[in-house]
Amino acid sequence: MVKILLVEDNEMNRDMLSRRLKKKGFEVTMAFDGQQGVDMATLEAPDLILLDMSLPVMDGWEAAGHLKSNDKTKAIPVIALTAHAMAGDKEKALEAGADEYDTKPVDLKRLLGKIDALLGT
Repeated sequence: MVKILLVEDNEMNRDMLSRRLKKKGFEVTMAFDGQQGVDMATLEAPDLILLDMSLPVMDGWEAAGHLKSNDKTKAIPVIALTAHAMAGDKEKALEAGADEYDTKPVDLKRLLGKIDALLGT
């Protein structure tokens, strides 16, 4: 079973997305801020990380940088999730270390396509 770490501080977004991913057969673990996401990724080695970019404690931009600079987590694909859909935001997320970018509200079919592409499934 593919394990996804969902790093999201908004309870409603976290609940909705985790339930929909579990329904699709994924194992989902959750972190509520960027620092907790980095720590959990290091300990649990998920197959993929869904990373909100607007997080407390450590934002997603910084968390992505930490994940990609750590030998234990740098190979884990990261999809940046953000409500920021302004020009340049995708490039900024990719430069920060994300492997892919998706906007909120999440379109599950589109997100699943990106997950499949990153995991080669």
